Amino acid sequence: MSNEPIHIIGGGLAGSEAAWQAAEAGATVIVHEMRGVKATDAHSTTDFAELVCSNSFRSDDHEQNAVGLLHEEMRRCGSLIMRAADEHKLPAGGALAVDRHGFSAAVTQAIENHPRITIVREEIEGWPPEDWRHVIIASGPLTSPALADAILAKTGEDSLAFFDAIAPIVHYDSIDHDIAWKQSRYDKAGPGGTGADYLNLPMDRDQYYAFVEALKTAPLHEFKDWEKVPYFDGCLPIEVMAERGDETLRHGPMKPVGLTNPRNPTVKPYAIVQLRQDNALGSLWNMVGFQTKMRYGIQAEIFRMIPGLANAQFARLGGLHRNTFINSPKVLGPDMRLKADPRIRFAGQVTGVEGYVESAAVGLITGRLTAAEARGETMPLPPVTTALGALIGHVTGGHVEAESYSGARSFQPMNVNFGLFPEVEVTKPEGVKRWRGPEKTMAKRRAITGRALEDLKVWQ
Repeated sequence: MSNEPIHIIGGGLAGSEAAWQAAEAGATVIVHEMRGVKATDAHSTTDFAELVCSNSFRSDDHEQNAVGLLHEEMRRCGSLIMRAADEHKLPAGGALAVDRHGFSAAVTQAIENHPRITIVREEIEGWPPEDWRHVIIASGPLTSPALADAILAKTGEDSLAFFDAIAPIVHYDSIDHDIAWKQSRYDKAGPGGTGADYLNLPMDRDQYYAFVEALKTAPLHEFKDWEKVPYFDGCLPIEVMAERGDETLRHGPMKPVGLTNPRNPTVKPYAIVQLRQDNALGSLWNMVGFQTKMRYGIQAEIFRMIPGLANAQFARLGGLHRNTFINSPKVLGPDMRLKADPRIRFAGQVTGVEGYVESAAVGLITGRLTAAEARGETMPLPPVTTALGALIGHVTGGHVEAESYSGARSFQPMNVNFGLFPEVEVTKPEGVKRWRGPEKTMAKRRAITGRALEDLKVWQ
């Protein structure tokens, strides 16, 4: 192993995972984290891997869901992020949700206590020094302006940016439990769950349309640099969804399907608001899908229009944070190296992945790749048939629009999904003449996930 350390810029989920993987592989690691000397617009602590938006890692079903498969692959690769998530999981239906403070504290403790990891609290204000031979930039969606400018100067590319919105959190004891009921959609139980892991608040037609009208006329935070906001569809502010059509919300985060109000089981609500447990004590609940850029003064007033929240007290109101990412397919090689400076790799959301787990997964791979390089070795990339490989493939060239279609290549953030995997053939079971309902889709997903775990085993 080379005596030259691996420098990792950023202590978020990707940087923490990269540091852990590299150190576990025998490398000496220095993590440079600016929080502690310089704050960001979204973080509230100096902990590593702080969750600034949702506390959900989404589905944990590794047979039928791509992100669940990614969870399982990362577990099998000794992921620190997944270990901490499993240790601090909360009931959340079919999802893996975590106690955000316990989770971040566990990651921080592991990084601080690792004998081969050193933490330096400082802002990297320019391009990494030339004598840093092995560097991973995992500065995340809140990359400091100085470093962002250095990245732009080195790559020669305009940075693409969108703004993630943060959902409000409500105190549990301020919710009207004579109106709310507990149920997961379709009664599905997830890790540590019971099938009744969400609080549901029903709306009739008149209540729903009054709420939509209030959203459409609400005053918004105004920022002179934010006039043109190319939002990512997976995290649209609630009022932006309302502007897209009066029915948009009830086909999105307020959809009433898979849920029955036990107090009025014969009447289907026109729309339903769901709240998800946000901490281990169960005292805080997150308004699922209700990220917003409304001004603070109006948020509580409008959300208290929702039945069950008339007297709601909010532990946190919604807000926005900036997300910056590079044009990875053009500027990065297949092994995540920067073409303009091959000693540099990128990891996490700054590469154009979307989601906590996806960010950590890219950190996992870059940490291992860089540790192998420090040993003078070359590590093969994970097969594209795995979730890890499919994600890396997307970042380095899997989301490129044809030149003939638009005249330019486009690259946008992406969650892991089955559309990123190579096709797989499935055959009907013996005696079955015709697939029924979703049987073929489910069989195809089992084939993809089964193949992925087998190929991961060979790669490891």
